[in-house]
Amino acid sequence: MTRKIALVTGATRGIGLETVRQLAQSGVHVLLAGRDAAKAAAAAAKLQQENLPVEAIALNVDDAGSIAAAAAAVERSHGRLDILVNNAGILLDDLARAPSAQSLDVWRKTFDTNLFAVVAVTQAFLPLLKKSEAARIVNVSSILGSLTLHSDPTSGIYGFKVPAYNASKSALNAWTVHLAYELRDTPIKVNAIHPGYVKTDMNGGEGELDISEGAKSSVELALIGTDGPTGSFTHLGQTLPW
Repeated sequence: MTRKIALVTGATRGIGLETVRQLAQSGVHVLLAGRDAAKAAAAAAKLQQENLPVEAIALNVDDAGSIAAAAAAVERSHGRLDILVNNAGILLDDLARAPSAQSLDVWRKTFDTNLFAVVAVTQAFLPLLKKSEAARIVNVSSILGSLTLHSDPTSGIYGFKVPAYNASKSALNAWTVHLAYELRDTPIKVNAIHPGYVKTDMNGGEGELDISEGAKSSVELALIGTDGPTGSFTHLGQTLPW
């Protein structure tokens, strides 16, 4: 049986790195992508020492040239891509400022990485994903992108307004729905996941879940069968409101 090929962006640490580990433990050959080639190589080397099928690849999701070079490298080495996990993301909001007080620069940089870079990476790798028998695209979103919950005074996130980050994840969810619709008559499945409130560098380690738990949703959606969902927004199998 041919081993699946996966690529995980923003994978040198945190949830991305753990996603690489768990996919590799499942028998997938994983391309560990990071903007810093040396850091990506070092992270991959540690997993290789565990006899896991991991390969480093340089990929700066904010750089069109880097994206094109990475796609070309994957085509040369593997000829296809079976799984794309768009994990790279940033949070730049000043939590002490009101939504209207966040700088326009923060808004632009946040959307550049959390939305536009995902679109660009997906566009670059889609030809290779179409060469797979049944490709999977997983977009790492957040429950903070849920407009339903942000509008509900009884929800747990109602008072947690991190506007640029939250809106970028709402937009990422919309992109997921549109791409899933485009590919609805193909074997490719496209889904968004919420990893959970995970202890990562992004939140200063103040999360509720360990990183191993935070990677599970990405891995589950990356490995779903033909009867799995597409165009969904879930956390550990539970459907979340848009």
